[in-house]
Amino acid sequence: MNHKSLRRWPAADIPPPKQPNTYQLNCFLPPMSALTQSAHSWLDDLVAYEPGKPIEETARELGLQPSDIIKLASNENPLGPSPKAVEAMREAAAHVHIYPDGSGYKLTQAIAEKFGVGMNQIILGNGSNEIIELIGHGFLSPGMEVIAAEHAFVVYKLMATLFGATTIEVPDPGFVHDLDAMAAAITPRTRKIFVANPNNPTGTMVDQAALDRFMAKVPDHVMVIFDEAYHEFLHGAPDTLKYVREGRNVVIMRTFSKIQGLAGLRIGYGITTPEIAKILQKCRQPFNTNALAQAGALAGLADDEHQIRTRDLNDEGLAFYHAAFTEMGLEFVPSVANFVLVRVGDGGAVFKAMMARGIIIRAMGGYKLPEWVRISVGTPAQNERCIATLREVLANL
Repeated sequence: MNHKSLRRWPAADIPPPKQPNTYQLNCFLPPMSALTQSAHSWLDDLVAYEPGKPIEETARELGLQPSDIIKLASNENPLGPSPKAVEAMREAAAHVHIYPDGSGYKLTQAIAEKFGVGMNQIILGNGSNEIIELIGHGFLSPGMEVIAAEHAFVVYKLMATLFGATTIEVPDPGFVHDLDAMAAAITPRTRKIFVANPNNPTGTMVDQAALDRFMAKVPDHVMVIFDEAYHEFLHGAPDTLKYVREGRNVVIMRTFSKIQGLAGLRIGYGITTPEIAKILQKCRQPFNTNALAQAGALAGLADDEHQIRTRDLNDEGLAFYHAAFTEMGLEFVPSVANFVLVRVGDGGAVFKAMMARGIIIRAMGGYKLPEWVRISVGTPAQNERCIATLREVLANL
């Protein structure tokens, strides 16, 4: 393994941004106080995460009705939320004058029973993203290292930088995690390795054999975080819970945002060892998950019918996109998640042209993939309109 090929991004090595001229500083920027100047230096060049373009904002910009806009940018559930979750939230809304259960007892109990683990192995989060932050609070300090695939979820790097840690980005040939290379990149300073399976934004997956081989190489001072936000879309998913049962330093992150269709609630969970969970519980804010989110998640977790309908619809959508991109002669990454990464030439220009026609997709420049876009699976009608519009856009660029 040639370690020179690894991309290391310590905060101190990031080139400083261009400075505005004195006139701009005097006219538009307030003077920096001693307090703001004393902020952590590794935050200087941290760029905030940019979410997918909202439907309402796009409608206002284009002078259209929100109903005219199709959003295929954020990997949301095109069927909407679980109907059982909606009903549970309606009932819970009558009691929102009362603080939520800070322990999330009922939801924690349901998750533990579903996956055959103890309640003391579950940590609830304001989205699974908060689990990443809690792990950082508990286990990261300046000078430590975090390993992730080059084309993995950008929040891993953002969170590492937030805590002053260095991110090591390991190349992923074919857009698939190279777990052997990631294991070879471990140093005494490594504290966390992120394995997104399936991976966002590539939609690829590593199998059980590769995971077992990788875990056999991971030393005890390293925590492995399996980000499984799209786990429920898989057929024959790898078993990562066995590493938790073995007592390994593992956190499995999952979310209610995707197949349950509850992205607006911001609720997710982690499954880990009792020892790690105890530390993470100390790091979270009281009442970090609200009462409506807990009620909706509890009902959504049990709504197998909605999950099966969503998975079936997604399978059809993936097949449609794969066939369409093949027919159009476009390079794409075959996906097992609920989105497809496709190469369109100028991703930014295609994104803007599609949005001007009322379809929001995701440009991938922020992932160092300026020629690519990511398209979420929608309903059949949405998918067909997206492809028809993409043909038009590509013919006119």
